[in-house]
Amino acid sequence: MSKRWIASWSAAPMNVWGPDAPLPGFYGQTVREIARVSIGGSGIVVRLTNEYGKAPIRLDAASVAYAAEHGGVEPLTSRLLTFGGSRAITIPPGASVISDPLEMELRSFARLSVSYYGKGFIPVETHHFEAQQTAYISVPDDFSSAGEMVVLQTTTSHYLLSAIYVHAATSARAVVCFGDSITDGYGASIDADRRWPDVLAERFSRVDGLREIAVINQGIGGNRLLHSCRGSRAVQRFDRDVLSYAGVSHLVILLGINDIVWPNTVLAGPQEVVNAEEMIAAYQQLVARARLSGLKTMLCTLLPFEGPTPGSSKGGYYTTAKEGIRQAVNHYIRNDSEADAIMDFDELMRDPTHPTRLRLDYNCGDHIHPNDAGYRAMAEAIDLSFMD
Repeated sequence: MSKRWIASWSAAPMNVWGPDAPLPGFYGQTVREIARVSIGGSGIVVRLTNEYGKAPIRLDAASVAYAAEHGGVEPLTSRLLTFGGSRAITIPPGASVISDPLEMELRSFARLSVSYYGKGFIPVETHHFEAQQTAYISVPDDFSSAGEMVVLQTTTSHYLLSAIYVHAATSARAVVCFGDSITDGYGASIDADRRWPDVLAERFSRVDGLREIAVINQGIGGNRLLHSCRGSRAVQRFDRDVLSYAGVSHLVILLGINDIVWPNTVLAGPQEVVNAEEMIAAYQQLVARARLSGLKTMLCTLLPFEGPTPGSSKGGYYTTAKEGIRQAVNHYIRNDSEADAIMDFDELMRDPTHPTRLRLDYNCGDHIHPNDAGYRAMAEAIDLSFMD
């Protein structure tokens, strides 16, 4: 059977935003990141990134294995990663590297451990914050090929790991879920793979003809259509995070609520206020760019956000003016969008007795992000005929 390389997992790289207060870096330590692929294959390629770095990053060793509990790996599964035949690699600033292909039988939904070690200092200038997945950081030493390592600390971010490709059948294809923290899965249970793209991938696995569809989650918490801050603005990162992935046939866009919510808060000033017309123009451009690359696009309405948000002032970020923008954007998506399909997440997720709020049973507690049940409802509501 002929094969092709296709991304089966991803974490969109983002810049370090000061208020997130990430780790400064790693000092001769091993970092072990965990990722659950969506579809399997007979081989693997790993991509590591220094997208926002200002200096080269030197790695002296890296490996991949089946993940076990608490940062361990399954016995006898650890395999060395090489780069051009060498165990060591330098990642230039603003660039990424891919490993040499590694023969490895990989089942769908396998949880992989990717470990890397550098003798010198590895600064954290690129990461993927709020990944809802534990990363393990060792005491200073090379544990990259060890079954167990001495863990100094853990975080819930991704760092250098940005994509895992599998050698799958030529009939395999991928759908990109392009969005903000609601796609990234903020509010979902840590280490449980309960984001809505995770659940969508599980749905595909149970349907004949859809089992070879990979789901690539390109959500970034705090991301916006028109302004960069937490991650490059969507209209800027679209080529990198969507169009650059070979084998992508479909795209789901759920993004824009932060363009409405953030301005005139502690998160962004009044100079970053956008109106519905500007947001609509951005959606039109994303859909048009996807169409030029042969992608079929689903555009999703924006979820309600009224309610007290932890860390915000005066009871939350909601105002009637902001709600008016959301309503205008959703009206466009429902009635005038040129996308191939729409998904009305607003109708699905709103409280029928208070439509400007999330349903209580789908609310993670901050009135913006769903909980596990809400994310499952979102994934299960998507019409799979879109994938035809």
